[in-house]
Amino acid sequence: ILSGLAAAHRAGIVHRDVKPENVLLAEDGRIKIGDFGLARATTANTATGAQLLGTIAYLAPELVTRGMADARSDIYSLGIMLYEMLVGEQPYKGEQPMQIAFQHATDSVPRPSVKNPGVPEQLDELVLWATEKSPDDRPTDAAVMPDRLREIERALGIAPQVARPLS
Repeated sequence: ILSGLAAAHRAGIVHRDVKPENVLLAEDGRIKIGDFGLARATTANTATGAQLLGTIAYLAPELVTRGMADARSDIYSLGIMLYEMLVGEQPYKGEQPMQIAFQHATDSVPRPSVKNPGVPEQLDELVLWATEKSPDDRPTDAAVMPDRLREIERALGIAPQVARPLS
């Protein structure tokens, strides 16, 4: 996912709707990012006015408060996805979409280990880095995160398994 987003960011494209439903697994095991329908050039004015774009559960705080998005907004959404992968649920809940949007704008994402004590501190820190409230405190784009992820893998003694094509 990071590689796909990094390629988009290198090409000057912000996805603006990073969520699990837009991550596709090809028959040969490759991961692809789909639905660039909300994507914009990073140099384009990405203000959305009163209309919130993207999916509320993964919406970056700056989209809620200012209606502006850049590559760091995609990183925030990816951080929410990572939280969900580690915990099994999204960090924010509410009966109305605006309740969830408000939490994105005002609350800090909790450490995944609070809900899942088996999550190593290094992954907690990766989630918190990706979901910082201020975009300036997040990774600048998706190309920055794989290096940190590789460091975490080495520190934890984890080796990613290469997917084999489905028969």
